[in-house]
Amino acid sequence: MKTLKVIKIGGNIIDDDVALQQFLQAFATIQGPKILVHGGGKLATKLAKKMQVEVKMVDGRRVTDADTLAIITMVYAGKINKNIVAQLQANNCNAIGFSGADGNTIVSNKRPVKTINYGFVGDVKKVNTETLEILLNNNITPVFCAITHDKKGQLLNTNADTVASEIAISFASVYNSELYYCFEKNGVLKDVNNDDSVIENINSKSYPLLIENGIIYEGMLPKLNNCFYAINNKVQKVCIGTSDMLFNANNKHTTITK
Repeated sequence: MKTLKVIKIGGNIIDDDVALQQFLQAFATIQGPKILVHGGGKLATKLAKKMQVEVKMVDGRRVTDADTLAIITMVYAGKINKNIVAQLQANNCNAIGFSGADGNTIVSNKRPVKTINYGFVGDVKKVNTETLEILLNNNITPVFCAITHDKKGQLLNTNADTVASEIAISFASVYNSELYYCFEKNGVLKDVNNDDSVIENINSKSYPLLIENGIIYEGMLPKLNNCFYAINNKVQKVCIGTSDMLFNANNKHTTITK
């Protein structure tokens, strides 16, 4: 069985032109089937402020009204996605940009209102792998932004970490599926002020203790929940760290195990 690498990059790479260029040059050299998932960075927030559209965040999640959805669609599915695809083409990596609506690849449900109304935010219901398999089998790399659709004509803002984990899970029966979350830290840290305090392995026994002791909290919780969701649904390998971990196995990073 072939290995498929699903790699998610965050705003720290997207917001820095030089870092993005260097990452994409390196990403293009990864052999075998691969899928890239990207977040939105700060560009959508900047554009919203310029257009005098209020930016509302709750627990690190963007509340998405109709105006905000229009902005993030332009930024995520347009400017950022197409820029990444163009740079990959420049590095001889044949790529196609996707939202979940393209090829009906990712269908979501609009998040129901409980205590907070997140607006046009989607929770992934299904990843359709057929179209993507054809591309992967022909050495074409899909590049996903974090926008999905509900099959009724509505686009939905969707968490990029979740999109990456759902894609990795959906391919776990046909590939040795691996999931990598690349961000600015070397991994999950025991001490946020010490970049070398990487916790090299987190499993289902140590995870609750790390939460209880206040080592893992706030923004890292949704990311790690996605990691455990993937590892418990037949994804073979899940890692968090800087993008260097993709090219040097000895580079410090965090591996998630059952």
